[in-house]
Amino acid sequence: MNCSTLLSLVLMLVRLWPCSPSMQNHSAQNTDQSFTAVQRVKHGWVWEPLFATEEQTSVVPVYVGQLKSDLDKQDGNLKYILTGEGAGSIFIIENNGKIYVTQKLDREKKPFYTLRAQAINRSTQLPVEPELEFVIKVRDVNDHEPQFLDGPYVATVPEMSPEGTSVTQVTATDGDDPSYGNSARLLYSLIQGQPYFSVEPKTGVIRMASQMDRETKDQYLVIIQAKDMVGQAGAFSATATVTINLSDINDNPPKFQQRLYYMSVSEEAPVGTTVGKVFAEDSDIGDNAAMNYFIEGDSSDVFDIITNNETQEGIILLKKRVDYESKRRYSIRAKVVNRYIDDRFLKEGPFEDTTIVKINVEDADEPPVFTFENYVMEIAEAAVSGSLVGVVTARDPDNDDCPVRYSIVHGMHLKRLFSINEHNGTIITTKPLDREIASWHNITVTATETRNPEKNSEANVYIQVLNINDHAPEFPKYYETFVCENAVSGQLIQSISAVDQDDSAEGHHFYFSLAQEATNNSGFTVKDNQDNTAGIFTAKSGFRRQEQFSFYLPILILDNGTPPLTSTNTLTITVCDCDTEVNTFYCRYGAFMYAMGLSTEALVAVLACILTLL
Repeated sequence: MNCSTLLSLVLMLVRLWPCSPSMQNHSAQNTDQSFTAVQRVKHGWVWEPLFATEEQTSVVPVYVGQLKSDLDKQDGNLKYILTGEGAGSIFIIENNGKIYVTQKLDREKKPFYTLRAQAINRSTQLPVEPELEFVIKVRDVNDHEPQFLDGPYVATVPEMSPEGTSVTQVTATDGDDPSYGNSARLLYSLIQGQPYFSVEPKTGVIRMASQMDRETKDQYLVIIQAKDMVGQAGAFSATATVTINLSDINDNPPKFQQRLYYMSVSEEAPVGTTVGKVFAEDSDIGDNAAMNYFIEGDSSDVFDIITNNETQEGIILLKKRVDYESKRRYSIRAKVVNRYIDDRFLKEGPFEDTTIVKINVEDADEPPVFTFENYVMEIAEAAVSGSLVGVVTARDPDNDDCPVRYSIVHGMHLKRLFSINEHNGTIITTKPLDREIASWHNITVTATETRNPEKNSEANVYIQVLNINDHAPEFPKYYETFVCENAVSGQLIQSISAVDQDDSAEGHHFYFSLAQEATNNSGFTVKDNQDNTAGIFTAKSGFRRQEQFSFYLPILILDNGTPPLTSTNTLTITVCDCDTEVNTFYCRYGAFMYAMGLSTEALVAVLACILTLL
């Protein structure tokens, strides 16, 4: 090749090469925007948007479209080469740039193919255009049915909901291309469920078409159809079932089954006895059917009513014992009220009801009834045997007034102290009572019907033994009293007190004094402190043990009982070899040694030995 030929070839390539890189971008654009061929002013590729319809079956290749260089003079000087996805197998290109599809396509598996094309000069085997990248889109056909992936559906809506209330939403999917044609555009319609429900065609929202009462029917089966192609001819469709349950609201009041109930109760029945049951029906369920029962009027003092929360029954109970002889019939008004009330339905009327319950009191053989449950009686101590203590009375409350017999129970020792007249209930003593042994006696008296010994009752009798002043006061203990030989006149040597076994309503008060025979020459005096104590004082100075070892001081003690009693109590005073203050230990052993005939010196020696040993 000479230089002029090479220069001519380079100039041709420069002239044919695109002057702007935008050509590449344009070749890759989405070609759905226009089916009009793009004619370039400058040299380059020329093509139309390329589409291949899916699901086409043909024994011969199907034409897709054509692309070519604007340098192609249709003289066979150029050839086209196709590379990329499906080139040579799915797509082929002829020498004139026409592209064909040779196989059936499925858009849902692959929606587009990216390929590249070259225009080659047959003579030079060089490209006359830059390599072009382009897309063949697979055009959708309606080959998929709609599907309800979440069905069957279950929804719940309150009964009596107003028209237009949203119940639930159903959604179907379609595998076709939603961006092309109507293949994936769905419309919803109601196959079953009119006239109670409706469905929005575009959204699949199911709404109430009328108000419905759960008590009439609580469940509905609705069938919804989804159809593609906007419902046009040749469209595919699918259905879904929707089970719609009506939930309960409190729109029904309770109603008693009967307007009048008859019951009976024995007069023997204890408090808390179940008299009978009433029942009010409520068409609602759950908490909406919960109710409370009440008793109106004065009968609520005798009877009560409670609610069985499981059965919703009203249980009438005995609140107070009834007496056939006093009142034989009761008429009570029972009321039932819903526990939870929906304000929206108050205009429908009160959510309550009333009924009448007639209760007859049945007569029973009742045990005798004491006038009092407890008796308190009194008797003076030392009363002679057979003295009257008191009387208990009981009667048969029944109309026949059966005779009653009395007896004492509980303890044989009480029977030795008291007896009762079985006919009239008189209680007497059987031996004198001593208050100082027992101030109270508790006995139990039984009253028994003569015709039916099984019918008996008991009463408690509390007997107080009243005190009489039969015990004189006395020293509470033995007083060990000493006086020193060197004691001075007026010295306190002993404090004394007294006790009395008798009871005193006003409290004890004792008076202390010396007996008459000891007032002049005893050497001691008694001073009453006016507080139930007294002091023993010396009346002279100096005592000699050799002259008189012990003094026996008679002390009179007078109480304030009726009649007052006096006793003489002897206080022994021992003279001790001491100065003025008494050492009880020393004086006690001194008195012992003196009684043994030992002298004071011997006593000191003995004490010294004892201290040495200690």
